[in-house]
Amino acid sequence: MDILSIFGVLLGFSAILGGNFLEGGHLASLVNIPALVIVFGGTLGATFLHFPPKVILHSIKVLWLIVRPRKLSLKNQIDKVVRWSSLARKEGLLGLEVAVDKEQDPFAKKGLQLLVDGNEPEVIRDCLDVELNAIEYTEIQAAKVYEAMGGYSPTIGILGAVVGLIHVMQNLANPELLGAGIATAFVATIYGVGFANLLFLPIANKLKLQAYMLLQAKEMMLEGITAIAEGENPRNIELKLSGYIQ
Repeated sequence: MDILSIFGVLLGFSAILGGNFLEGGHLASLVNIPALVIVFGGTLGATFLHFPPKVILHSIKVLWLIVRPRKLSLKNQIDKVVRWSSLARKEGLLGLEVAVDKEQDPFAKKGLQLLVDGNEPEVIRDCLDVELNAIEYTEIQAAKVYEAMGGYSPTIGILGAVVGLIHVMQNLANPELLGAGIATAFVATIYGVGFANLLFLPIANKLKLQAYMLLQAKEMMLEGITAIAEGENPRNIELKLSGYIQ
């Protein structure tokens, strides 16, 4: 579990609330349902219009990566590729059929099947490149959903502020109604900027980092499988792939 992400969210919101308290404010002063509806609802509406349903659903599915990142061990993957290479040199590419049946990763399984079928290294690389590009698009688009929310949220907050000021102007003759409109105006701005910079944009950047780590692991697997197809020595393959480990 990524404790730092949880700590970061709690620290960010605690700093805002704590600063408000030190200034003599109260929690109730930052709670405004109309402002929340305007900012959060408006941001979601703009985001739903921006992206197709498939991307939205995937962005929700990968949100758990913020607190539970994928367990990607490049060292274990290198060891696996070296074992495949040694097996291919001893028994030929057909000897990898057992590895195909046991492999759980669809990307690696596809590469192994291409190997067993006797395809040329260039064909294997092209096929896996297409798969890699599809994975990259899917993962990066999920991150861009939250990046877009981080862009829309402050603007919607300004719209909420304008709505609150309109309410104020319409009730200048009724001083008892002015407080609600002014509160909505200022709190909507806080919500818009706060959600963007404390939640949406950090989530987008964390998901991009997770995507790049996944792509690095897939790219390393692609290079390893291609090296096996080219008949490289297992030791050379290990040295080559070790460059991915930093």
